[in-house]
Amino acid sequence: MNKRNFNDLVAFVTVAREGSFTRASAVLGVTQSALSQTISGLETRLKIRLLTRTTRSVSPTVAGEKLLNAIGHRFDEIEAELDILTEMRDKPAGTVRITSGDHILRNTLLPKLTPLMLEYPDINIEFDVSYGFRDIVQDRFDAGVRMGDTIDKDMIAVPIGPQLRMAVVASPDYFALNPKPKSPRDLLKHRCINQRMQTSGGIYVWEFQRRGRELNVRVDGQVVFNTSPNIVDAALAGLGIAWLPEEEFAPHIEQGRLIRVLDEWCPSFPGYFLYYPSRRQPSPAFTLVAQALRYER
Repeated sequence: MNKRNFNDLVAFVTVAREGSFTRASAVLGVTQSALSQTISGLETRLKIRLLTRTTRSVSPTVAGEKLLNAIGHRFDEIEAELDILTEMRDKPAGTVRITSGDHILRNTLLPKLTPLMLEYPDINIEFDVSYGFRDIVQDRFDAGVRMGDTIDKDMIAVPIGPQLRMAVVASPDYFALNPKPKSPRDLLKHRCINQRMQTSGGIYVWEFQRRGRELNVRVDGQVVFNTSPNIVDAALAGLGIAWLPEEEFAPHIEQGRLIRVLDEWCPSFPGYFLYYPSRRQPSPAFTLVAQALRYER
């Protein structure tokens, strides 16, 4: 189907409504000569006269009146819809879709974004809990949350929390029956709680570092989970030694329900980042969400 250029129809509607080429040219920001040529071209293409021109005024013919009644209101509707889109661009409103893990959602995203949503009731946020690496472009998310060292280079990454450290813990009951490990290699003698990666399906390798020395350990145990809350619960139940970011164990360590070991083997690493495509123009709503989540060091 051939695509038509509707600029000449806009010109016709404007002239017919203004009743003057002079006023219409001022409205459209073109010269009277150019506007006259546009209308003549439209009449030639349609093979019918649309406007009656006199020295004092311009008025639509019967055919022109019919065309004006048929399309004039439609251009008005288009203008109205464009005005709404402009308002949406300028006014913080709409839905922002974010995918993240459950822990960071409960402890960072929701607490930081609750005041924003109360202040801007037209901003809606949809949270998707996922522990795998989602393709936020293909899955139509506005942003995702990951550890800083796992984000693709073509993404914009905004820090939303401090640096993190891993923690190795177990319950007092477990250590009452088993000696505390003094080296990561000692974990091979213990029951450990493993985590399966949702992306590759493999088991996480526990990564340690001390004074520039790196040591990776493949531990063994009775249980494997693919979500961190279950790992915390299993550690509290005495099912073995667990390994996660320290913030997930923090309240239990503080209250003595879990005991931390191998602390010197757990260095800091980049924390959580909000990431989104660099080529996407952010909406006012998304800009406010990113600002509310940004962590200032």
